[in-house]
Amino acid sequence: MKVSGARNEPFSTIRKRNLAQAGAAVSAYASPPSDKTAFLGLTEAELTPAVQGAVQTLLGEIDDLRAEVSRLKARLSEAEDLADRDPLTPVLNRRAFVRELGRIRTFSERYGSPASLVFFDLDGFKHVNDRFGHAAGDSALQAVAQRLAGNIRESDIVGRMGGDEFAVILVQADKATAEAKALALSKSIENSPIRFGDWSAPLHISFGVREITPDLEPETLIAEADAAMFARKRERRQQAG
Repeated sequence: MKVSGARNEPFSTIRKRNLAQAGAAVSAYASPPSDKTAFLGLTEAELTPAVQGAVQTLLGEIDDLRAEVSRLKARLSEAEDLADRDPLTPVLNRRAFVRELGRIRTFSERYGSPASLVFFDLDGFKHVNDRFGHAAGDSALQAVAQRLAGNIRESDIVGRMGGDEFAVILVQADKATAEAKALALSKSIENSPIRFGDWSAPLHISFGVREITPDLEPETLIAEADAAMFARKRERRQQAG
């Protein structure tokens, strides 16, 4: 015969629930009051040494459960943080960055606060990998990420979109402000040669800016900033002849 309800619960689940309920009742009495007849509603005769020992054991188990919950929360927070980080550089991965872009877009719409997206791409990065190896390429990507993250406000957000592409969300920044900041970031990277072992070389970077508006989804905003970057890169190549 099939039995439903609490009887199907594992014993460990029932025990933890009972401990939690008991803990709520006795947590205020970690040190029993002088009037022992008031402790847990027990009479003097009922509050025997054996009962007191059982209560202390119960309190200890409740403390253990609380400690375990705290440890689990800490591990969950650490796992969530790792899941949001790019595995190579100290910035957000694409998934987490897109999520933050959606959040900033909603905030900007609600409060009428400007925000802009800047898309960066390293010029000639394949040459670095081909000539000096992937270890040198990884070092260059890490250096770029660190320079981007180290030259923005705490409220701004940096992410690696994949390969040699990065993006930055600039809050409280209209397109003109974002253009100026993007130019400063690109010059900071280009004016500081990347070093790896005996190798040292400057990096060149192109960028595109798209002001964040509520009518476009995050991926569309990224695509438009990417397109603006390619247009700027093409213009630079034409000027170089």
